[in-house]
Amino acid sequence: MAEPTTPKSPEWGTFVLILACYVAWLAVAFWLAGWSLWLASPAMGVVAAMHSSLTHEALHGHPFRAQWLNEALMALPLTLFIPFNRFRDLHLAHHQDANLTDPYDDPESNFLDPKVWSTLSGWQRRFYAANNTLLGRMVLGPLIGQLAFMRDEWRGAIRGDRAILLAWALHLPGVAAVLWVVSLSPMPIWAFCLSAYIGLGLVKIRTFLEHRAHEKSRARTVIIEDRGPLAFLFLNNNLHVVHHMNPAAPWYRLPALYRAAKERYLACNEAYVYRSYGQIFRAHLLRAKDPVPHPLWPKY
Repeated sequence: MAEPTTPKSPEWGTFVLILACYVAWLAVAFWLAGWSLWLASPAMGVVAAMHSSLTHEALHGHPFRAQWLNEALMALPLTLFIPFNRFRDLHLAHHQDANLTDPYDDPESNFLDPKVWSTLSGWQRRFYAANNTLLGRMVLGPLIGQLAFMRDEWRGAIRGDRAILLAWALHLPGVAAVLWVVSLSPMPIWAFCLSAYIGLGLVKIRTFLEHRAHEKSRARTVIIEDRGPLAFLFLNNNLHVVHHMNPAAPWYRLPALYRAAKERYLACNEAYVYRSYGQIFRAHLLRAKDPVPHPLWPKY
């Protein structure tokens, strides 16, 4: 049931969506920001979140067969903080399902090794515990994730990791280009940086509970049956087990794939399913879903 590794033909709908994302970036920076910065900042955050979702599509081989072209389309980093090459490499490593939620081998895990947890001070534990609520993940998650990411990037760069050095060499000119364009607009640089942070916070809504600790790797990945604005913003990646089982399928095919084999997907992930993002907000806005230390790892 897995999809082919590359699309058979250009996905023009995705290409148009990429162009629309850049047009929206310019429209918010040059028009909406001149009218109301209070509206422009959250609107730019939505644009940044959509750009992140489209970047995810590009690293999985969309919209064109030529991967260099897909990567060139996403060369302007509207979220500023993560180089495309590093997002690509770490995310593809995350697709090794046997490692999902592993505090060391899954680059996108939010769990800590219980041994590390035991060494943290009281304020550090409270900080991480707050990050395990949905509100905390949206507000603190981008900061915590960026600090951990930069720590690991620095260590890799010191070791002479060429992939890391190349990624940042390509990323920084893109950041400079984005900030130069914004500097020509009515939108202050600080407001644009805040918007990038807001965008990453919106993405944290999707990633908040998309993987759980479970003894069976196939049962770790969620289905959120939402079909509203957030599902579109995340390009149907809320149907996450469908994406993991069909990583080359374009975003617009995921709902049909889910409808065609719903029972199979739910049997695979042992009914790890939510009906909507509204259900998740009601249950976990201020209440953690998971502990910070990995519950299946030994404590000592």
